[in-house]
Amino acid sequence: MYLTQLLLPLYDNDGKDLPKALFAEVRDELTQQFGGLTAHSRAPVDGLWQENDSHAVRDDLIIYEVMSDELDYAWWKSYRASLEKRFRQEQVLIRAHLIEIL
Repeated sequence: MYLTQLLLPLYDNDGKDLPKALFAEVRDELTQQFGGLTAHSRAPVDGLWQENDSHAVRDDLIIYEVMSDELDYAWWKSYRASLEKRFRQEQVLIRAHLIEIL
């Protein structure tokens, strides 16, 4: 079983708020594709990383999680490209963890 997490920014690269409808659209797509979703959206998490020129970059993020029996790399690659376009991002981070249900 895999737990896949999508780290979605609340703002585009220019610092403009992304529309709430965009998050609802992604939520609905993932729910339809995987039959359920967990959204960590009550309080945004802080993302912080260092750019090539050594300055720190910060993002407010929400996390969507889905579980699946298989990991379809081609589907996720295509979906990530779609998210990067819709969220106006250079990169949207999607990570998958192999998990065991207890």
